[in-house]
Amino acid sequence: MPLGTNHTTVTTAANFIPELWSLEVIAAYKANNVMRSRVTLFNHNKRKGDTIHVPNFTRSLAAAKAAGSQVTLSAPHHSVTNIVLDKHYEYSKLLEDIVAIQALDTLRQAYTDDAGYALARQVDFDLHVLGTGFQGGTLDTSPGTPDANTLSYDAAVIGSDGSTAWDPSGAGNGADLTDAGIRRILRNMDDDNLPLSDRSIVIPPVQKEVLLGIPRFTEQAFQGSGSPISTGQIGNIYGVPVFVSTNCGHTTNTSTTNAYRACLFFHKSALALAEQMAVRSQTQYKQEYLGDLFTADMIYGVAVLRDNGGYAVIVPATTP
Repeated sequence: MPLGTNHTTVTTAANFIPELWSLEVIAAYKANNVMRSRVTLFNHNKRKGDTIHVPNFTRSLAAAKAAGSQVTLSAPHHSVTNIVLDKHYEYSKLLEDIVAIQALDTLRQAYTDDAGYALARQVDFDLHVLGTGFQGGTLDTSPGTPDANTLSYDAAVIGSDGSTAWDPSGAGNGADLTDAGIRRILRNMDDDNLPLSDRSIVIPPVQKEVLLGIPRFTEQAFQGSGSPISTGQIGNIYGVPVFVSTNCGHTTNTSTTNAYRACLFFHKSALALAEQMAVRSQTQYKQEYLGDLFTADMIYGVAVLRDNGGYAVIVPATTP
C-alpha cells in the first residue's frame, strides 16, 4: 500500500517540539566547565566498579652495549594511581502545577541552565582542589565548597618570581603574576620533561586584570591570531593557553589579614577526571505535591596522575 503524503512528522514539526531537559543540562554543563577539557578524561560511563586503576608508566634510561656482553635489562618501576568514583552530585527542583501553568516556558530553560552550571562548577572545583597535591604537596581532603573554601597549598610558589615558596605565616607572601614569574614556572615545566603541548594556565579573574595591565601581554603574542576556542580562554602566553576561572582555590595566612588564591600551571597528564555517569536529568510527577520533580545528577571521580605535572601559584585575591 503506498504511503500517504503531507504527514506531520518530527521533521516538519521540529519547531514545535521542545528540547529535552537532558540536552539542555548537558549543553550548560559543557559550556561552563573550564577544567574538563584540559585534563585526562576517562569515559567510564555506565560501567561497573567503584575504582579505576591507572598504571603509571615510568621512563627508563638507555644503556651502553658492550661488545660480547648481554644487554642491560632496565628494572621496571611502575606504580598505579586509583581514581575512586565516589562523587555523586545532584541538583533538584520541584515545579508545582500552578507555576507550570502560569510561568513562561523560559523558567524551564533557566532551571536546566542552572543545573548544568551547578554541576559544572562542582566538577571544576574538585579538579582545582587537586592542585593542592602538586609537587609533593598534601592533597586537601576537606576542601569545602566552590563558594566557601580555604585550601592548603604546602608545596606552592608565589606569582612574582615563580620560585619562592608560598609561606602562609603572618600576612602571607603571595604576589601577583609577573612576566619573570611565568617564564620561571614554564622553565620548571620544561625541566620536568613535560610535553610542550597540552599545557594550561588557569587563573582567577583578578589575575586577568593584572596580566592585562602588563603591556607585553596585551600584544598579539598574548592574544593570539585566532579567537579563543575553549571555554574561559582569554589568550595564550608563550604558547600556553590561559583560562580564567572563578573556581580557583582560596587560601589564607595565619593572621588572616590577606586573602589569596591559587593559579594552576599544569600539563593534561597531571590530572584525571573519570565520569561513571555523565550528566543525567529526570522528571517525575509527584501527585502528593501536585508538581513535577526535576533532578539532574552525575557520578564521577578525580585524581592526581602526576604530581610533578603542575604547579600551584599563590596570588592575592584582590588587587590594590
